[in-house]
Amino acid sequence: MSSGAFHRPRNLDWKRAAGLLYGDWGTSKAYVIGLAFLTASYTSLPMIILVSFLTGLVGYNYTVVCKHFPDGGGVYSAARDQSRNLAVMGALLLVANFTVTAALSGWSAMQYFKVHPAWIGPATMLLIALVGLINLYGPKHTGSLAVTMAAPMIVVVLAIVALSIPHLTTDYLQPLNPSFGVNWQYFTGMILALSGVEAIANLTGVMKLDSGSTVDHPSVVSTSRKAIWPVAIEVVIGTSLLGWAMLSIPPSHYADQPPASQAELRPAAPLATPSANVVGDVGSGSFQLAADSAPASGRRTIARSTKTQAQVADYMVRHLAEYYGELTFGKKFGKLFGILVGILVGLLLLSAVNTAVSALIGLIYTLARDGEMPRALTRLNHYGVPRWPLAISVLLPIFVVVLSPGLESLANLYAIGVVGAIAVNLGSCTFNLKLSMTWLERGVMCLTFFVLFAVELTIAKTKPDALFFACCILGIGLAVRSFSQKRAGMRTVTVPHQVAAAVAPESFARLKLNLQAGQSIMVAARGATPILRFAMEEAALRHSTLYVLYVRELAVNLPGPLTFTTPLKWENNPEAAEIMYGMLELGQKNGVTVVPLYAVSEDPAGTILDLAATIGVDMLILGASHRHRLVSILKGDVVTQVARSLPENIQLVLHG
Repeated sequence: MSSGAFHRPRNLDWKRAAGLLYGDWGTSKAYVIGLAFLTASYTSLPMIILVSFLTGLVGYNYTVVCKHFPDGGGVYSAARDQSRNLAVMGALLLVANFTVTAALSGWSAMQYFKVHPAWIGPATMLLIALVGLINLYGPKHTGSLAVTMAAPMIVVVLAIVALSIPHLTTDYLQPLNPSFGVNWQYFTGMILALSGVEAIANLTGVMKLDSGSTVDHPSVVSTSRKAIWPVAIEVVIGTSLLGWAMLSIPPSHYADQPPASQAELRPAAPLATPSANVVGDVGSGSFQLAADSAPASGRRTIARSTKTQAQVADYMVRHLAEYYGELTFGKKFGKLFGILVGILVGLLLLSAVNTAVSALIGLIYTLARDGEMPRALTRLNHYGVPRWPLAISVLLPIFVVVLSPGLESLANLYAIGVVGAIAVNLGSCTFNLKLSMTWLERGVMCLTFFVLFAVELTIAKTKPDALFFACCILGIGLAVRSFSQKRAGMRTVTVPHQVAAAVAPESFARLKLNLQAGQSIMVAARGATPILRFAMEEAALRHSTLYVLYVRELAVNLPGPLTFTTPLKWENNPEAAEIMYGMLELGQKNGVTVVPLYAVSEDPAGTILDLAATIGVDMLILGASHRHRLVSILKGDVVTQVARSLPENIQLVLHG
């Protein structure tokens, strides 16, 4: 069965899509504001606001991208319309992005869990290895952790903001550096807030269709906008307010800064004296408060912390919860609230590790499936997970953790990948004149592209480690691609546009079977079991056409629609061929028309439902599941999923 004969089930509503997006995008604030504090200290608020604005602008652009790519608009799919080489380079930048995302999220999670600094590296590597072990069974259900944790995380952010609002102040803010170059470098160092936005473009292929659209002419404009805007608004406003709350903590609170006065070391009554004046060299991080300064009017103060600015920057959201919780309700509440926030943020970061590893597996498999990487990378294990992509997706982040001394080093490596991938995506769409965008949409996208392109060049110039890392990923990836294509006997040739259009696989999508009307039966089987004999008996007695379906399960998240450059043939699969040849011969002996159906899918239940409804069968026959109990818990039961969603006009027969 060719890829054009079925579609991926569109069962992802906007709420779940928003949860998945938040699980990746929403985690950015867990380390963005801390890195901003570490980079620019008390001058960072304007930069945080600008980065948040750019984040919202990128979110708007991705609503346009999702509108024009309803079957998957990730950078690989979007850039492929312009150039396959550009698409591969964009995909390799995503490989760098997902690799560092897994390492960065795992490292940050260990810091929020307050793991001893000497053990953060080994603990992060162990975590990534455990995530890889879980993904041996496929990521279908493990990814739901992000959705589960999204709501508590939003509540936590709102709670911290609510506690900090009475204490927000501009007293400690410092003016920006007079040098534009220095401020621009600060800005590019905080660009991590863009993390995860590429994920939403990869989900459009499984989003529920808008009202009035069809599978052949899909539209997910409404669904994607509902998923993007709530998350974008929360990320923009939440990051800005948390950044302001961070900069409303007096510099004297930290162990590496002297106290403003002895009054700040104990609870103070309301005073009418002016707020403290902060003076000093911002660039060096050195601050000194005037000796006669005092807390702002009405502000309650707490005992001075022994933490340094660099230490709290690693887990800033938890630190904000502790500080403002203690300031409002006392020390005991602040400590408990900080622990709760640390656990919730840490769990969401653990989910981000799993999301990154799963996405990396799917991306590497997609490149191999399309002939851009060695075919050996498409080999699946017993549960439908690509073996070598899984190993690569675990070893790459572990290798990065081994070479990285800390969170700031990982952040430097991270930015070049995510900014590059988004820039390639938006640039490809901007200059793709086939996309019918309004002048406003194209203009905003073009402006965003040039800003991100400038950011990418700045990162490449100012962060040699990031440039070296990206060049290694691109160089190794392109070298492997060239070697695999040469070994496969592929050559690049130039032909006229008319010839290319005539031989394109899409030109044969209109050649579909015109099935005869009447009673029909479909049987789904994974082996030569008695269910096939039962189905043949039913078809012979009812004088029905018998559809024999074999679904090869692919347990991997793909960054785009499940398409293949060559038609899928059951003859090339030994297990499927054994079933199909046997049923064709048996059907010929008994006068039954047998139609073989073959599909590769990450969602077998959805594929069975989609085919049964599309063909319009009268009866669907399934065999009882004999799957191992642990696998059933992790992946679910196909029979149960089909029974829940099968249309009422189709009979379901379970044979066991």
